[in-house]
Amino acid sequence: MTDIRAFSLPQIEALFAEWQEPRFRAKQMYEWLWTKGARSWDELTNLPKALRTRLSELYCFNTLTEDKVQHSSDGTIKTRFLTHDGHRIESVLIPVTDDQRFTVCVSTQVGCSLTCKFCATGRMGRERNLDPWEIFDQVIMVNKQCIEAFGRGITNIVYMGMGEPLLAYNSTVKSIEHITSPPPMGLGMSASRITVSTAGISKMIKKLADDGIRTNIALSLHAADDLKRNEIMPINASNNLEALMQSLEYYYRKTKNRISYEYIAFEKFNDGPDDAAKLIMLCRRRFPVRVNIIEYNPIGGGEFDKSTEHRLNDFTAQLAKHDVMVTVRRSRGKDIDAACGQLANKQ
Repeated sequence: MTDIRAFSLPQIEALFAEWQEPRFRAKQMYEWLWTKGARSWDELTNLPKALRTRLSELYCFNTLTEDKVQHSSDGTIKTRFLTHDGHRIESVLIPVTDDQRFTVCVSTQVGCSLTCKFCATGRMGRERNLDPWEIFDQVIMVNKQCIEAFGRGITNIVYMGMGEPLLAYNSTVKSIEHITSPPPMGLGMSASRITVSTAGISKMIKKLADDGIRTNIALSLHAADDLKRNEIMPINASNNLEALMQSLEYYYRKTKNRISYEYIAFEKFNDGPDDAAKLIMLCRRRFPVRVNIIEYNPIGGGEFDKSTEHRLNDFTAQLAKHDVMVTVRRSRGKDIDAACGQLANKQ
């Protein structure tokens, strides 16, 4: 049975015209789907019951259901969702209450095919891409959590959960369209509050620019030379740093949107003076960039340790000394399974 959210507004209008329903009914229903976030036929209360019954006999809502919720002492909330076909995916609510910023980290795939050595999701393999409405549902459901826990809704979205967003390109882009489109077509969120994180698919970064997607881009860098990056991120063999820099330059020229590098600090692997020097050189390309140094949240059985406080401080100071815009992001949810893929991997 097809999910009703697979249809565009013109397709729903055509269906309703065939059924001799008033044209305005289609827009009413579309608003329920993409602005109000309805997830069942009973929620479409201003549609006649007979119409809802007819729709329910032909179409469905393939919604997510909460499977497990973990609350961290720092306010982070991690949720494992079940898809309609029994897969586990994750979303994380990350509150920064002192500046009233509430970010949801959403997944785009069931598992991931990229096998980055430091990531729990890479151990799962890729089962399938999520549908656009499954990404959208994460935003709707975590927004509800945020309101219940903190009295207000989410302010930012990062496509940084399970999976590689640019390998689930169509679903990623379609979900962004519904999140950013004004009502009744979507939630009306500014694209400047959305960040798409990628391990680095250079041709798809260019495609984002060509398709007019105006979100921020975060490159999961984690090493500033090809030799080390090849070791921890196999995708670098086909998307080396020079190719990625060219694609990011292209994206910035066309969009002028913010670009950042995500850089997990691993002890004695990528946190030394030579590593910092190479990262500084990457930051001198023809586009402004911010470096987010991320404290590693170790995964069970992993081969990396987080950088010591001393090494992390020295590394960051070297970047700042050379005018690199740098922020250290402390690991959130240390007392729960907050690293990507940890909770979904638990049976």
